[in-house]
Amino acid sequence: MSLSQAQKKAFRSIGHHLNPVVTVSENGISEGVLAELGRALSDHELIKVKLALPERDDRAAILDELVTASGAELVQKIGKMALLYRRNPKANPKLSNVQRFEGHHGRH
Repeated sequence: MSLSQAQKKAFRSIGHHLNPVVTVSENGISEGVLAELGRALSDHELIKVKLALPERDDRAAILDELVTASGAELVQKIGKMALLYRRNPKANPKLSNVQRFEGHHGRH
């Protein structure tokens, strides 16, 4: 499901204005975190995840695990924030960040 560079660029501009909806702390990945991640991806398609871990290697390992477990694609990772995307063909247009901000792309 690899995203093109143009898609990633558009998603990054949308993601810039989003707040994180899932936070992973030093407790790691729990069933609750995975459930919330799945729900958020189904509802919003494009979400921001906060990795509240001090070590860069730990953040990378957790992020890999989240991407694999959720079936999402990593759009961007900056510091402790990651932008994930998973297409939902039946997404609610009022909830989907991709559909709500389509055409905005940061230019107002």
